[in-house]
Amino acid sequence: MAGNSDLSAVPLENLSVEAGTRPHAPALPNATGAQRAKGRQLASIHAHYLQDMARLAAVIDRIEAGVAPPAHLAQIVLASDMAQNFAAFGNLCGQGCQMLTMHHNIEEQHMFPEIEGKATPFAALIARLREEHKVVHELLDRLAACSARLTRSPDAEGFAETRAVFAALHRAIQSHFGYEERELEAAIGVYVEQF
Repeated sequence: MAGNSDLSAVPLENLSVEAGTRPHAPALPNATGAQRAKGRQLASIHAHYLQDMARLAAVIDRIEAGVAPPAHLAQIVLASDMAQNFAAFGNLCGQGCQMLTMHHNIEEQHMFPEIEGKATPFAALIARLREEHKVVHELLDRLAACSARLTRSPDAEGFAETRAVFAALHRAIQSHFGYEERELEAAIGVYVEQF
């Protein structure tokens, strides 16, 4: 992730991937159907993370209904592949040397640089995607902290905070994934050797 900006002081209502204008990918009119299909594989990868979000939503709903204890949320947040991926990447940016998981390794260390190296008109788009990763990581860190607090002290205020952070994270992930999938579909197929 470019830079090392600290988003921990940003109020939750201002923590969004949709702030400002999102750059668009330059047109690649000669991209073939096969290249675009290769680029659509990113959506399949993202679908896995969205399944994690659906599991988290179900647990939050069960806690709110009084069916599951708050400890279940912390266990699922910390065990989900998405949390491990985002946490690993957040640790790399904020705390130093941690291994990247496959998804972030592909995006940050392989896919983004490969596109940038072959197509400089994508630089603004890639920079924006990296900035959006920072927002997602901050929200995931906040969700983990909220769920830990909720586990220690299950109260209405803690639950409301957890639900609000989860909702912000869910919105950010859906928006970011959709943006990334739309804008990089052709570029992945055209510029990324192995995906």
